[in-house]
Amino acid sequence: MVIHVTNSPFNEEQAELLNRLLPGLTDTQRIWLTGYLAALSVGGASLSAASVGTVQTLNAAVEAGAAPDPAATAAAPKEATILFGSQTGNSQGLAKKLAKKLEEQGVQVTLSAMSDFKTGNLKKVNNLFLIVSTHGEGDPPDNALAFHEFLHGKRAPQLPELHYSVLALGDLSYEFFCQTGKDFDLRLEELGAKRLVPRTDCDVDFGEPAAAWITEVVGALNGSAANAAAGGAINVSAVADAGSAGESEYSRSHPFRAEVLENSNLNGRGSDRETRHIELNLAGSNLVYEPGDSLGIFPENHPRLVDELIVAMGWAGDELVPAGKNGETRKLREALASYYEVTVLTKPLVEQAAKLAPGSKLGELLSLGQEKLREYLGSRDLLDLVEDYGLKGIAAVEFVSILRKIPPRLYSIASSPQAYPDEAHITVRAVRYEESGRDRYGVCSVQLAERAQIGDTMPMFIQQNPNFKLPANPDAPIIMIGPGTGVAPFRAFLGERQETGAAGKTWLFYGDQHFHTDFLYQVEWQRWLKEGLLTRMDVAFSRDTEEKVYVQHRMLSNGGELYKWLQEGAYVYVCGDEKRMAHDVHNALLTILVQEGDLSFEEAADYILKLQQEKRYQRDVY
Repeated sequence: MVIHVTNSPFNEEQAELLNRLLPGLTDTQRIWLTGYLAALSVGGASLSAASVGTVQTLNAAVEAGAAPDPAATAAAPKEATILFGSQTGNSQGLAKKLAKKLEEQGVQVTLSAMSDFKTGNLKKVNNLFLIVSTHGEGDPPDNALAFHEFLHGKRAPQLPELHYSVLALGDLSYEFFCQTGKDFDLRLEELGAKRLVPRTDCDVDFGEPAAAWITEVVGALNGSAANAAAGGAINVSAVADAGSAGESEYSRSHPFRAEVLENSNLNGRGSDRETRHIELNLAGSNLVYEPGDSLGIFPENHPRLVDELIVAMGWAGDELVPAGKNGETRKLREALASYYEVTVLTKPLVEQAAKLAPGSKLGELLSLGQEKLREYLGSRDLLDLVEDYGLKGIAAVEFVSILRKIPPRLYSIASSPQAYPDEAHITVRAVRYEESGRDRYGVCSVQLAERAQIGDTMPMFIQQNPNFKLPANPDAPIIMIGPGTGVAPFRAFLGERQETGAAGKTWLFYGDQHFHTDFLYQVEWQRWLKEGLLTRMDVAFSRDTEEKVYVQHRMLSNGGELYKWLQEGAYVYVCGDEKRMAHDVHNALLTILVQEGDLSFEEAADYILKLQQEKRYQRDVY
């Protein structure tokens, strides 16, 4: 833009100065000048107090050759882009809460899953907030994979004008705690972006740190913590309930005690497995769920382990210790049973224990190589640590201060709310094994298998999972892959389709060890096959044949038909073990696309990425 005396309010000298200045300004300088001029127009700001205004209004006016309206420039809101990467719904729920809080402060918010965000728009973003979980062994959740790959690839742009912050969700019991969030945080810094607020890493009990991060973000974007406070305090319980179902008074932070209506073993006589079918009564709770959601249970540690721990530490068991919010106390035995985690060891826990017992040999444990330390932590519990390293004598009130709260266990819901009003069913395999001469128990699974009687109540909540849902179109075909207890949500899917009259084709791949003893829900699958609700079912019982056969092998042997279903618009759902099964199934899909679709490996990978973006490839893996 060139200013001429004849068509502007500037005299010749001013016009000459402006014409010399404006063409050489950088984007940063133009943004700063915009804010300064806007501030002057509303109250005579000094240079040091000039706020950063919205550049779009001024730039549009400059390009059009017209002077911007100062009032319009000053009134333009700040903007923020919030991207979430979520596997179970927690990150998405937190992102929505941050968006609501910022909008209440007058911020213009763009909220999106990472998979739906157009990476070409990244350079246009001024303030970016990422909320992301870490899945498996340090992997991004499915809907963050493409964005993670882009940002770490050669096409990622330099972002010197970007301000950002990251909220990372994870589990301290995993070696690569919050790794995806750490990856994003470091990479954005490498690309020249500036942290508006430092990254916060959250363990499974994420309510308080997430609320603090949201408060800090709102305050930083508005210039001060006081501005954030003016918008209202962040409700920690509401943040903790990010993925919980709304409307009901019951949630993750305020669980409902659901009565056990049914508790039966699904495995036949002679099986070396025990899989419980649990039916819970939700009547009076106002809790709602959809097929694909999960049910969270707050379990109790095995009483035998609690007693052995108390004896090993030389405690009485009835002393009062902190166990709850606002200074709440409980008797030690009760606190160890239902409040504190005692079955999982983490490196931070060992480090804190070493400080409580400086004379112990815990320093030697911590100095072991990473592989040996990982092996010990992965195979031992708190009683092992106490006995192996002579921690007896530490006061109970000191010792519990280093323990984390026992996290809830999440189970895929195995029922349709249409078919079973006021009920929720889950499918749970009891975990039992021996390690280092002691019997070990899955905390929640063995509680349900051995100690949960009909008529007892269990503290539970509903965990929404918006990333694992039936197609909106009831005529769309669905392919369900769920060996073992991974079949649970597909019982809910088919029950829902039966109740709603959905006409779409359905295909189930199911696997376990033995046909005669381990065919979970066999009668129901056979009935649905006979009725036509289940169009097709392929099974793999790995121990019934000389060569082990799994669900991925059944997929490959039916690759042509499976590819045809994909071309017809089928949705693919995978539920179960993440470490092996999910990877094997994914690779089987790639192979089918290459062989049946005549695609290169790269084209097949792009095909799967497109399926994910269209929500036609969804996974609930753990």
